[in-house]
Amino acid sequence: MAQVLVVDDDPHIRQLLVFALEKAGLSAREADDGEAALAAVADAAPDLVILDINMPKLDGLEVCRRLRAQGDLPILFLSSRDDEIDRVLGIELGGDDYVVKPFSPREVTARVQAILRRARVPAARPEAPAVLAHGRLTLDPESWTARFGKAEVQLTVTEFGILRILMGAPARVFTRDAIIDRLHGPGFAITDRTIDSHVRNLRGKFAAVGGHDVVETRAGVGYRLGPCLGA
Repeated sequence: MAQVLVVDDDPHIRQLLVFALEKAGLSAREADDGEAALAAVADAAPDLVILDINMPKLDGLEVCRRLRAQGDLPILFLSSRDDEIDRVLGIELGGDDYVVKPFSPREVTARVQAILRRARVPAARPEAPAVLAHGRLTLDPESWTARFGKAEVQLTVTEFGILRILMGAPARVFTRDAIIDRLHGPGFAITDRTIDSHVRNLRGKFAAVGGHDVVETRAGVGYRLGPCLGA
C-alpha cells in the first residue's frame, strides 16, 4: 500500500484529502507545516508528498528545495493562488504536478495515482532494449538512471518519463498533448505550460554537464530528441 504524506496548514483540507486517498486504497499521514513535513519524511519516507505552497514556518517551495537536495521523492503541489508563477516555479524546483485550490479530492487522488504509477518502473517489453542510448545520452528504465557521457543526471519521475518518450522515437516530433497523453493517459487535465517547464528543467540539468542539445523545440509543434552530442 502506497504511503502519502499530506502537508497543509488547513486541517479541513488535510482531513478531506486523507479521506479521499484512503478511500482509494492508499495510506495517508498528515503534517500541518513545513517543519513537521520534513520531520515526518525523516521519520518514515512516504512514496509521495502532497505539499501546500503557502504555509507558516517553512513554505512548500522551501520544503521542496530541501527534499530535492535529499532525493527524488515525488511531490504534488497545492496552490491557493491561481497564477502561473507559483505553478512554474514549483515544477522547476522538481515538483511532479500541481493542483490549484479549490480542487476536487477525486482530481487530487487521480493525479497522485498517476504519479505513483509512473514511479513504479514497468517491466520492459521483450523487444525493447534494457538501456536506451542516443549520442552520449543513455537512459536505463530498470535502474531509473540517466547519463550524459559519464555524468549521471538526477531526474524527477516526470522528467524521466518525458525523456523516455522522446528516446522511444528519436525522429518524431511530439506535441505537448501527445506527451501528456503518454505520461498520464488520454483526457488528463494538465496545461501545456507544465510540459514546457519540465522540458526547461530537463535542458538545464543536462546543460550543466555539457548536454546542450538533448531536447529540440519545433516551433508551433512540440519537442523531439536532439543529437545529444554535447557542446
